[in-house]
Amino acid sequence: MTSIDLNADLGEGFGRWRLTDDEGLLSVVTSANVACGFHAGDAATMRRVCALAAERGVRIGAQVSYRDLAGFGRRAMDVPAAELSAEIAYQIGALEVFARAAGTRVAYVKPHGALYNRVVHDAEQAAAVVDGVRLADATLPVLGLPGSRLLDLARRAGLPAVPEAFADRAYTDEGTLVPRGQDGAVVTDPAVVVERSLGLARSGTVTSLSGARVEVRARSLCLHGDTPGAVELARLVRDRLREAGVRVEAFV
Repeated sequence: MTSIDLNADLGEGFGRWRLTDDEGLLSVVTSANVACGFHAGDAATMRRVCALAAERGVRIGAQVSYRDLAGFGRRAMDVPAAELSAEIAYQIGALEVFARAAGTRVAYVKPHGALYNRVVHDAEQAAAVVDGVRLADATLPVLGLPGSRLLDLARRAGLPAVPEAFADRAYTDEGTLVPRGQDGAVVTDPAVVVERSLGLARSGTVTSLSGARVEVRARSLCLHGDTPGAVELARLVRDRLREAGVRVEAFV
């Protein structure tokens, strides 16, 4: 039976501001990418989300980012490799404290936003992320785009490399994500998101923004938690996958 992990970005708020319905999404997904304070999140939020995830058996992932709270981690930044490596380890370590307090551990690492897209092609930044992960825990899997420099370098460093796909983001003909500033970059029609999820899980393919068929073989499927109706959409995707005979389970 085909299986797929469902992950979502959670804990994306700080103080009195909350962007994601963490409790709702944790009733659906199998892996939670928890913001570690650099693009969103704070200590109280990380603690709360880790506790909820542990209660529901959802795997906790550290969603690491450039230090860009004002820009939600989506602005291009040039961070020296040594500094970036240390900041990656710092974020993982911060989340690990709260994961352990909840009786579990950080299970994987996933870059966020501008960093995620940068390490698709930038070998130096990708190597810095890998170094930071190894500094924190040399056994942690790394989640990233299929064919990216990040996953290639993670494998070479002995880290489990886990390819992921996006049901609600548009793809280029080369299999990369269409930049968010471009029209059509985010897929909002629930029916289309559900069908794309099925295609990605069962055949490892998706239709690009130009209409081409693109191969995107992934072990995990990301559903963004900051889109309107995210919880209901996640339920629709999960239920449709199960109806189609796809087992929904964590990759780690």
